[in-house]
Amino acid sequence: MIVTVTLNPSLDMAVEIQALARGEVIRATAAHLDPAGKGVNVSRALLANGVPSVAVLPCGGDEGGQLVRLLKAEGVEALAVPITGRTRSNITLAEPDGTVTKVNEPGPTMHRADLDEVIDRVLTRAGSADWVALCGSVPPGLPADAYAQLCRQLRAVGIRVAVDGSGPALRKAANAGATLLKPNRDELAEVVTGPLTDLASVVAAAQRLRAWGAGAVLASLGADGAVLVDADGVLSGTCPITRARSTVGAGDALLAGFLAAGARGAAALAEGLAWGAAAVSLPGSRMPGPADLDRHRATIHRWPALLKEAPRADLHT
Repeated sequence: MIVTVTLNPSLDMAVEIQALARGEVIRATAAHLDPAGKGVNVSRALLANGVPSVAVLPCGGDEGGQLVRLLKAEGVEALAVPITGRTRSNITLAEPDGTVTKVNEPGPTMHRADLDEVIDRVLTRAGSADWVALCGSVPPGLPADAYAQLCRQLRAVGIRVAVDGSGPALRKAANAGATLLKPNRDELAEVVTGPLTDLASVVAAAQRLRAWGAGAVLASLGADGAVLVDADGVLSGTCPITRARSTVGAGDALLAGFLAAGARGAAALAEGLAWGAAAVSLPGSRMPGPADLDRHRATIHRWPALLKEAPRADLHT
């Protein structure tokens, strides 16, 4: 079982349009309302593929109630922590060529008491968990080390922790000894404060996070697939698709597939890539199920073969 924690969940309205024209009235061709937030998406992807998962998340206002109802409709067990603010709503505009424009609200202000309640819920359920995944942005009002605090408590009792965050929260999670970090290329570049112009620089940046204390780094690289750097060495992989519909949640599906497959080695990386590529082929924030996966497209490369040019994939995060 995998417990996910999303401190800043959302309702995601994904609207498909022919083209984005500023200042014009645009007719939508389709629209989808999904429960969202990185950890929420990880739980949804896991459950869609028969892997037990529980989502812990703060919720507030009518939007928070609707988020919980949507999750229950998908069969997701949601442990909702009531807060005084209003759960945020995000808008995604998806064009036929795969271009995605997102407008994300900052989210409600949370307080120390809210974080303590979330931590209590997580620790209550984590005893039977294989992993706890801490995912997404830290909302206003909470310190940047919110994930690091929880990571230390979980690691102290022997629970493996994956963190998908950005900025100071990502670095502090590395310092706290997170078992796995899952940044995308921009998040990785931000935390090491330098451009990542090629695969070698991505690997070097991931190794730097490991030197800070992280056990492993799974870096999602958009069209270039993903790289896994851990104690066993370096792997990269790609998984091309036929048509991209929405890149929203692809990185979350990648993490879910990787954890579901054991979170180690080429087989887990290939599984994660297949889940991420499948998510790109679906509209909005939809998460893939078994019928959506096309595992044979995934190709894995082991260092130093990574130095050769690898085929590109339409996997974006």
